[in-house]
Amino acid sequence: MAVVDTVPDPTTPPAPASAPAASAAPGLLRRLLRDRVGAAALAVVLLFLLLAAAAPLVASLYGRNPLEHYGQNTPGLLSDGGLPMAANGGISGEFWFGLEPGLGRDVLTQLLYGIRTSLLIAGAAAVVTTSIGVLAGVAIGYLGGIADRLFGFLANVLLAFPTLLLLLALSPVIQSRLVDPGSAEPEWMQFLVLILVFSAFGWIPLALSLRATVRSLRERDFVQSARAQGAGRYHLVVRELLPNVRSQLLVHATMAVPTFVASEAALSFLGVGVTEPVPDWGRMIARGSEVFQADPTYMVFPGVALLVFVLAFNLLGDAVRDVLDPRAGGR
Repeated sequence: MAVVDTVPDPTTPPAPASAPAASAAPGLLRRLLRDRVGAAALAVVLLFLLLAAAAPLVASLYGRNPLEHYGQNTPGLLSDGGLPMAANGGISGEFWFGLEPGLGRDVLTQLLYGIRTSLLIAGAAAVVTTSIGVLAGVAIGYLGGIADRLFGFLANVLLAFPTLLLLLALSPVIQSRLVDPGSAEPEWMQFLVLILVFSAFGWIPLALSLRATVRSLRERDFVQSARAQGAGRYHLVVRELLPNVRSQLLVHATMAVPTFVASEAALSFLGVGVTEPVPDWGRMIARGSEVFQADPTYMVFPGVALLVFVLAFNLLGDAVRDVLDPRAGGR
């Protein structure tokens, strides 16, 4: 904390009181790489991000795209029942991960573009929920009083709702309000609806956590010192409180992405998420469950991809939390 003169100069504005170093240090990445699990999780996450960004390039070099019906357009690839003729779901030198039963689309490119779908929706939802959670949690935690009690009641009411059932109910309702009857729903509309639905409830846990943290921080010496020097509410919130919750925000954002990816896949599996022809892991798993006995290979690829993706992000979130606050982890 900066040294304050015994008799401050009334013409000099109050110097900002330095908060305890609760945010991530510049050596966060270096410390994270020393954690074997965290480093491995980070490598997997970066690989998925790279594949998502380079999906068009990979598809171009591979010579396939996720929308063309190869099995229907080329005789001999699918049986009369729509199943791949070749063994293991049609895996061959031409189709490295096989063919989709029924439409005969390439599985590999469907997976690559499915990463883009999941990351776009989950990333946008994480940004929106984090922003709302920060605004609500920090403001309510600082104000306290009746605002705190009202927020606590509202949060408990919202958390009492069965989230998955509400997502299933709200998604088609929002879509029907935004699209004229009989009109085809554009892709951006599907993404927007899912982001809005996830954002409606996803901000509450972060806001509750930040409210509790800020209520504790506002009584700390560095905040009281800044207030005694004449700092206003804006300075106290932006310069004193927010820097001390950055670690919580980083951990929340890292953990929110896999949660939204899994939720988006679940909705698509149930038929109310992303619809055809947008590639999506949840819909691939749903199709795989229908033909699992005849073609078990088709379900393996999206199922393993979703499992590895969510697991890597969760492990990365745990590692980031442990690096920022070693007392919170067990490693």
